[in-house]
Parts: sequence; structure tokens; C-alpha cells
Amino acid sequence: MGTDVSGKSLQGADLAGADLREEWASAQGAPRELAGCDLTGADLRGVDLAEARLRDCRLDGARLDGAELEGTHFLGGSAAGASFGGAECAEARFERVDLANTRWQRALLTDAVFSGCRMTGAGLTSLRGVGYSFDHCNLMLARCKGIDLRGRVLEGLRLDEADLSAADLRETVWVESRLRGASLVGVRLAGADLRGADLGEPSLEQAQYLRGATIGPAQARLLLGALGITLAD
Repeated sequence: MGTDVSGKSLQGADLAGADLREEWASAQGAPRELAGCDLTGADLRGVDLAEARLRDCRLDGARLDGAELEGTHFLGGSAAGASFGGAECAEARFERVDLANTRWQRALLTDAVFSGCRMTGAGLTSLRGVGYSFDHCNLMLARCKGIDLRGRVLEGLRLDEADLSAADLRETVWVESRLRGASLVGVRLAGADLRGADLGEPSLEQAQYLRGATIGPAQARLLLGALGITLAD
């Protein structure tokens, strides 16, 4: 490969397609600081990168299944199409990372934070842990069936056409967010404040799933319109 990957810091390393499982098999072998590295398609399954910091790195299509990512900080860069299945991501931070079409099935996300990330088409089903949060993220078309965001403030989220079926959204507060065309079959919204969510023009079927939530007057007009009812001023 021609690149020493055993040090504690890497900058600008080209590791595209590399199998790093053996060299980075332990916390002693894996670098703690990576900047501007190309890890496109790299095999990082089971690698221990806990508490590491990855800045402006490219991990498109990388395999991070079962990786130890507790407290790891991803800042900038891209991991589009990467797989995080079963990864241990407790208290990890993802800031301004392109995570489009990533797969997170069975990942542990306790207290993980996603901020300013592009997560279109991401697969966020069968997650483990609680307390994870999304702030100003684009989750359009994301698969979020059964996701648990109870009691969270959901600000700046775009969930247009996302699958939120069976999600636990009780007592959530929505701020400057979008839910246009989202699938809400079996969603739990008791005590949720949706006044800050753009619901679009929900169909009659979609309207019935909003039971228990608080909405504003303009939203009520749209919902009544779906029933063929006009609300007079």
C-alpha cells in the first residue's frame, strides 16, 4: 500500500479500498486523528476507532459494521453509502457529514448526535439505544420505521417522504421542519407539538395518524380541507 497507517495521526492518506481490519485491530493500532484521508470503500469492520477524530475524510461505501465508534467525532467529509450495521456509536458526533444512503441497522446510537448532516435515503431501522438526536439534518426519503425520538426537540429536519411508520414521536416539539408526504402509519404522536412542522397537504388517510398531536390554525384548515370541510374565519 505504501502508506504507514500505524501512527496516531494521518493526514491526506490514500486508503481507498484498503482492508484495515488487521492493522487497526486495536485502539493501539488505529490512528486517533485523521484529516483529509480517502477511505472510500475501505474495510473497517470491527475496527476500534473509539474517541477518534475524523475531519474532512471520505468514507463513501466504507464498511464499518461492528466498528467501535464510541465518542468518535466525524467532522465534515462524506460517508455516502457506507454501512454502520451493528456499530457501537454511543456518544458519537457527526457534524456536517454527507451520510446519504448509509445503513445503520442494529447500530447502538445512545446519545449520538447528528448535526447538519445530509442523510437522504438513510436506513435507520432496528436501532439500539436511546437519546440520539438529529439537528438540521436532511432525512428526506429516509427509512425510519420504529425510530424512537420521544421527547426530543426536532429542529430544522427535512423528513419529506420519509418512512416514519410505527415511530415513537410522543411529546416531540417540531421547529422549522418538514413532514411533507411522510408515511405515518402507526406513528405515535400523543402530546407532540407539530405547529412548527410543514405537513404539506395531507390526505385523509394521513390526517388520521395525527391523532393526539397539537397543530396550528393553518394546518387545521388543510386537514379539514382533506375532509371536504371549509373552516370559516
